[in-house]
Amino acid sequence: MTQFKTIEGLRDACLSLPAGDEDAAQQAAARQNTLTKPPGSLGRLEQAAIFLARWQGRHLPRLETLHVLVFAGSHGVTARGVSAFPAEVTAQMVANFSAGGAAINQLARQAGATLTVTPLDIERPTADFTRAPAMTEAEFLAAVQTGHDAVPEQADLVALGEMGIGNTTAAAAVAAALLGGRGADWVGRGTGVDDAGLARKAEAVDAGLARHGTMLSDPLAALRCVGGREIAAMFGALLAARRKRIPVLLDGFVCGAAAATLTSLNGAGLAHALAAHVSAEPGHRKLLATLGMVPLLDLDMRLGEASGACLAINVLRGAVACHNGMATFAEAGVSDG
Repeated sequence: MTQFKTIEGLRDACLSLPAGDEDAAQQAAARQNTLTKPPGSLGRLEQAAIFLARWQGRHLPRLETLHVLVFAGSHGVTARGVSAFPAEVTAQMVANFSAGGAAINQLARQAGATLTVTPLDIERPTADFTRAPAMTEAEFLAAVQTGHDAVPEQADLVALGEMGIGNTTAAAAVAAALLGGRGADWVGRGTGVDDAGLARKAEAVDAGLARHGTMLSDPLAALRCVGGREIAAMFGALLAARRKRIPVLLDGFVCGAAAATLTSLNGAGLAHALAAHVSAEPGHRKLLATLGMVPLLDLDMRLGEASGACLAINVLRGAVACHNGMATFAEAGVSDG
């Protein structure tokens, strides 16, 4: 098991990432050209099947062992009034997950996926990033390690998500630090804040950017200083999945901030990931465009919890069913023109 004992050790891991299986991808692409349909007529379903083949290392991909990993964290920046819900809702929702009462419980079950919810010191919020780094180096590395260790050794697919009151503010701060702009360019209404709450979110992001200054030019420092434990854990899980060549579905804006950190360190860092959906948070659409990722779904959702990622599993199931189950022209006795 890899142990990230230093920031530089973590950075080195991000800079040396395995590629997918191009032979499997080419075989999958060749199969697509023989199936009983006009070439390209299934659009992105064809691309999705080839993507899965590349990262599973088999020309006939499968979706049998699926894991949904949800990480929960508490944020000190909530003291600045950036959420419509109180900070204690994070712990209450984790309890709801355990009881099976949340949306993600229903969606994971419907998708045929195993759900694992990991709380990260939710009784101890991160520091208010407008006053101090959100996490010490030790806290940051521990959160990354927790996410990294949560990814199983073998899986056909992993979907990532989160829960944490205040975390859209942290995600906006990470996005601004990595990609530029000010708070107003990245914040949205999150849990449903009013105009005054939206202004407080933008002000908090700007204060965090000013507080940490040039430190934010390093992606890992940016995630540590203005992010959150659950964002760091998703970053660690995304890294682990890549190292194990497991394809990943990314959920919403907060998950996107974790993904942006990896691609800021390694331009090819997200080759094993798909954007499951684009959320109603305005910063998410901008973030995906900057990352060059096109979402599979656009359903005006803003729940988090990997809810959009779970729904996208069903799209991928359709892609795999067609790729594996359709007859070829030769098998069906159909002329291919």
